[in-house]
Amino acid sequence: MNYVGLDLSTKTGFVRLAPDGEVLAKEEICYPCDTPESMFQMMKQVIQRIDPVNDQVAIEDFGFGSQRGFQLGGIGWLIRCGLWRKGIHFYLVAPTALKKFTGAAGNAKKEMIAVEVYKRWGFQSRSNNITDAYVLAQIARYQHEPVERIKSQDEVLKKINKN
Repeated sequence: MNYVGLDLSTKTGFVRLAPDGEVLAKEEICYPCDTPESMFQMMKQVIQRIDPVNDQVAIEDFGFGSQRGFQLGGIGWLIRCGLWRKGIHFYLVAPTALKKFTGAAGNAKKEMIAVEVYKRWGFQSRSNNITDAYVLAQIARYQHEPVERIKSQDEVLKKINKN
C-alpha cells in the first residue's frame, strides 16, 4: 500500500509515499482552472495518478478564509467527485489539523510548517503545495503503519473523517 497526499488548488500538490515513508513521487499539477474544460483536465490529471487499489489518499479539506473560495471549492468538489466515481476512499484533513500534525500550532504560517516538516521528516520543497501534500500523505500513512507518534498527531488522527 502507498499513501497519497493532495493539496488541492490551481497548483495541486501531489505526493506519494511508500509504507516506510520514502517519497515515490512529488509534483505540482498546474492548471488555470478558469473554464469547465481546464477544471475537468485538472481533475483527470490528478485522478489518473492514483491507484484505486494500492493508494490511501488524504486531501486537505476546505479552508474557509480563502480569497478564491468559489474556484477552490469547485476544484475541491470536482476532485472529490472524481475520487468517488473511481471508488477511491479518502481522508479529509482540516487545514488546522494538517498544521498541527507537523508539531506546529494550528494557525502556523506556511514558513513554520516547512521548518517543522524538515525537522520531523527531513523533507523540503520549494512549493508550499507539495509540502502540504507531503504532510497529508504522512497522515494517511500514520493511519495504517506502526509509526511512533507525538501527542498532537494522535489528536489529529482521531478527528479525521474517511469518505
